[in-house]
Amino acid sequence: MATGTSEIHFEAHIENYLVNEVKEYHVVSPSEYNKELCVIPSEIIAFVKDTQLEKYEALKEHEGENVDKAIVNSVSKNLSNSITNKTLGVLRNKTKIKGVYFDLLYFQPANNKTPEHEAWYKKNRLAIVRQLQYSNRNTNEIDIVLFINGIPVVTMELKNALTGQNHHNAIKQYMKDRNSKGEAFLEFKRCLVHFAVGTEKVFMTTQLKGDSTFFLPFNQDLENSNVDGFATSYLWEDILRKDSLLDLIQNFISVQTDKDTFYDEKIKALKQKTSTKLLFPRFHQRRIVNRMIDAVKKEGVGGKYLGQHSAGSGKSNSITWLAYRLSGFYQNYTDNKALFDSTIIVTDRRVLDKQIQENIRQLDDTPGVVAYIDERKTSQDLKQAIIDGKRIIVTTLQKFPVISDTIAKLPNKKYAVIIDEAHSSQSGDAAGHLRKSLSLEVAEELESKHKDLDEIIADEIKSKGVQKNISFFAFTATPKPKTLELFGTVQENGKKEPFDIYSMEQAIKEGFILDVLKNYTSFKRYYKIVKRSEIPDKEYEKKKTVQLLGSYVDLQDHAIEKKARIMIEHFVAQTQNEIQGKARGMLVTRSRLHAVRFKRKFDDIMRDMKLPYSALVAFSGTVRDDETGEDYTEVNMNSLQGKISIPEALKLPKFRLLIVANKFQTGFDEPLLHTMFVDKKLGGTNTVQTLSRLNRTTIGKDSTMVLDFVNDPEMVQEDFQKFYGKNYMEEEHQTDPNALYDVQNKIDAYNLLYENEIDAFAKIFFRKGDNYEKLQPILNEVCRRYLDELDEDQQTAFKGDAKSFVKLYRFLSGIITFTDVELEKYYVFLTALIKKLPYVKSGLPLDVLGEIELHSYKIQHKYTTDLELTSGDGEMEGMTPGGGGQKQEEEYDLLTHIIKILNETFGLDLTDDDRVDFENMKNSIYSNEELMSFFNTHNTKDNIQEKFNEEIDGELLNFINTKLEFYNKLSEDRANTMFKRLWFNELYDKRVRGINL
Repeated sequence: MATGTSEIHFEAHIENYLVNEVKEYHVVSPSEYNKELCVIPSEIIAFVKDTQLEKYEALKEHEGENVDKAIVNSVSKNLSNSITNKTLGVLRNKTKIKGVYFDLLYFQPANNKTPEHEAWYKKNRLAIVRQLQYSNRNTNEIDIVLFINGIPVVTMELKNALTGQNHHNAIKQYMKDRNSKGEAFLEFKRCLVHFAVGTEKVFMTTQLKGDSTFFLPFNQDLENSNVDGFATSYLWEDILRKDSLLDLIQNFISVQTDKDTFYDEKIKALKQKTSTKLLFPRFHQRRIVNRMIDAVKKEGVGGKYLGQHSAGSGKSNSITWLAYRLSGFYQNYTDNKALFDSTIIVTDRRVLDKQIQENIRQLDDTPGVVAYIDERKTSQDLKQAIIDGKRIIVTTLQKFPVISDTIAKLPNKKYAVIIDEAHSSQSGDAAGHLRKSLSLEVAEELESKHKDLDEIIADEIKSKGVQKNISFFAFTATPKPKTLELFGTVQENGKKEPFDIYSMEQAIKEGFILDVLKNYTSFKRYYKIVKRSEIPDKEYEKKKTVQLLGSYVDLQDHAIEKKARIMIEHFVAQTQNEIQGKARGMLVTRSRLHAVRFKRKFDDIMRDMKLPYSALVAFSGTVRDDETGEDYTEVNMNSLQGKISIPEALKLPKFRLLIVANKFQTGFDEPLLHTMFVDKKLGGTNTVQTLSRLNRTTIGKDSTMVLDFVNDPEMVQEDFQKFYGKNYMEEEHQTDPNALYDVQNKIDAYNLLYENEIDAFAKIFFRKGDNYEKLQPILNEVCRRYLDELDEDQQTAFKGDAKSFVKLYRFLSGIITFTDVELEKYYVFLTALIKKLPYVKSGLPLDVLGEIELHSYKIQHKYTTDLELTSGDGEMEGMTPGGGGQKQEEEYDLLTHIIKILNETFGLDLTDDDRVDFENMKNSIYSNEELMSFFNTHNTKDNIQEKFNEEIDGELLNFINTKLEFYNKLSEDRANTMFKRLWFNELYDKRVRGINL
């Protein structure tokens, strides 16, 4: 007898809910199932007779008593046809039998204009079969199988935790005991999804391949919860409900063909591999699409929605499904037309992913549904696509500004705009043009010649601001504060949050991406610079000098070689053996010149080591290296044959390393990338995006490694921690629109801008005439005053404040619609003026480079560790005016003192614990009466120093057993010499020469 905690009870619970509580399924006996045809014939015939009786009778005239058999055999045959995608093809398309076309499934109509479809939809037959014996070869039983009109679509193996089993046992059962070879029922694309269901978690797969079957988590979050019952009840109470299941088949499940380039060992060349997947949305993908659709149904046009979905979330597929749903979306069931005239997918990728177009074609093969406007097509093509009302338009952000004035003249249009990677494409002039170009409200008004200037400007403000005819749907893994402000959803407490979240933490813990902060290795560079003795001391601004000297050091051949050898030796010793000997490495450099010099050095070292592979380099344009007097480009440094790209070349065994400068740090997905060498200062989202190039998974890849020569590991950890969970912004930390007036007041204080000139500029600019050349004299006059009346520091400050105002106004105009016409005049005037202002020199004290030389340089391994991240959300703050204003007092110092600071910082590297030990040692030395008495004028300086050094060495020995690292730092030759000399000179000056320092 089954107990209430058994697996059978779990089955019965699900059956009871679907059959008796919601009354959407009915029970069918396993004996009704035909093992040869893999269908339930009685269900197919019942559905056909109930919905298409006339067609059934027409076919019966030809087939007689064999009509049922003819229908069922034809359906079964089509279910085995890979060309038409088997089950998905049968359910979505008509089945032809001797000239008669039958539907095997009716989807829910988008509106009520086809009442016959409403009636047919209600007649779909959903059946549940328990303990189905599907095979003629054995007596294997699947716990639950769901059928739609006699066709199997879902299988479920159930495990109850109270029996000591869970979803892992169900997964194992599928992999070990559900062999798909020779079993039509289990063939790829026959059943649409297989669920391994426990009472705590759910996993799913769309293809059974024995031991290589890959199950995906299908959970609400890292943990499921339900205070009233089974934690996994969402599966049958939501996902498997009639409307939901049929919606999945109509709008989500699709066949995707992937093309992957790889190196074929047999033919010794690159080869393209084609693989086919049956896509079933992961839980969060279906959730975000349905939540956004529900929000638009409730709120209508004009909303903004942000999806913070981590790398590994399947963002491209989520965008595809959302675009398809929006393209035919009716807000109300009684509406005569779809809500949006066009759905526009905007991406900052110049080369668009054709996968979006292919996936939509799987859902709807109507010709011309998708207009694909990539960089090979013109803005005129985009203009025509919008005029024609193409349902889905895929394009790049760069296309919008060119056609904005034309598009603004289209009346009464509504748009859904989906932004891929919102952090890089939601702000600035291009996005402003986008909003304006799709604007409903300014079409005829801007053409009016009879309005006064203030009215025209007010219309211009309105066209830039929040548009009621555009809904924005933004996706990003790492939202910047301005992204959160523009697209975040305001909570009841005023806080802004993403509309939907699939966190980095969840992606890592579910195994979709790797944690790149594991095996994090930190190096520190130590160097000593000396001033050339023949050159007298000068004063320089400290901060800029330190910055310049640091850059000077890192470009020296000795420094480049030291780092290059560490990188290459690490790659040879460890990285090259990872991922079954196929691992690749990337070096991220701080500038194009650094990339060139590292490439040259890598070539030399790798040639000397006789390695069977070399390095590629990626940077834009041409770089002149004064060290060699030559010009360098990607082409002449890589010497790639034919039209092969750098990403493709990196797949060849002859190239294993890639050196980059501001390229391939985002959007580059090479799963074989295992190790990253970082020689560039990172920060914020840049840290996460750069290091995340390593996180893609592939067979045999279970680890990554970062070797960082520049960044503070704690800061790296903090940057990742910000994006580990959900990002949010408290109301008090959101950008204050009044900050614009603060910046405006600072700009006015320079007495550089005259109101009559701003007004004169506005009259020409906003009237849209052909006299724009008259703007030039106005701007030229302001530039003259800028040079004549402001000193260099004031010029720098003014330019910074002007840029701050423009940036702040541009950002805020996307959130609110201003009513202050004077601000708009100010904005357009400053935008033009900034482009005309003379260039202000950087002020870097380049002269200093002629006064110093590098004395010594070394790199020391600090530690290798796992930088741990903890569960939690990341708080953000809005924009504040910056970049100008009161210039801080520069701190000047003698070059010798600057060098001393640098050498003390990079020479000793004392920690807080070390400083305590150092202070203890100082106290011990100062309390050494014999030593202190030795500091007198009767002893020579050399004798005193010798005595002092002996005592110091004795003190250091006290640490050799207890503080070995501290001992090593102060005992190292150069550090020891410098340390003792500095300390001795201080003591000698005080006690012998009587100088108080």
